[in-house]
Amino acid sequence: MTSLSGYLPYAFALIIAIPFLVLLRQFVHSYITLKNQEIKLLSVKSNSENKAHSYERMTLFLDRIKPSNLIQRFDRGLAVHEFIFLTEKAINEEFEYNSSQQLYITKNSWKNIVESKNAIIDLLHTTYDGLKGEVQLDEFKTVFIMNYMESNDYIAETIEDLRKEILIIT
Repeated sequence: MTSLSGYLPYAFALIIAIPFLVLLRQFVHSYITLKNQEIKLLSVKSNSENKAHSYERMTLFLDRIKPSNLIQRFDRGLAVHEFIFLTEKAINEEFEYNSSQQLYITKNSWKNIVESKNAIIDLLHTTYDGLKGEVQLDEFKTVFIMNYMESNDYIAETIEDLRKEILIIT
């Protein structure tokens, strides 16, 4: 009997410690679960912020390539072919700068953005090809805007599509 009485304090401590350890384990488990949920929530929030930022940047790009904005970019002392070259170069550089945004934008919207960019560049060239002989830059710009106004406003349509998509995402 004396040998068992020596273990009695240890048994008593064990009986008290087991519920405490179980409660501590539950607390740690629930704390880790909550932290994981918080990380997931922050990740989702960050991803939606990236998407919103991408849609904003591409909307700004589309707005910048509207003919009414393009004709204001360069000074009046340029020849028409110089204006076309510089405008096309500026459009392509800005597009390349923003090309990483396609990671956050739907494939269809990205396709529409690319088509809008290409359509503006094509319009620059077809307007120039359609004008016979030497024309002044102001005349070219006027015809360029008129040609755009006579066609579908594909830039406005693409921006509207982006607006609809961002409302669905957020």
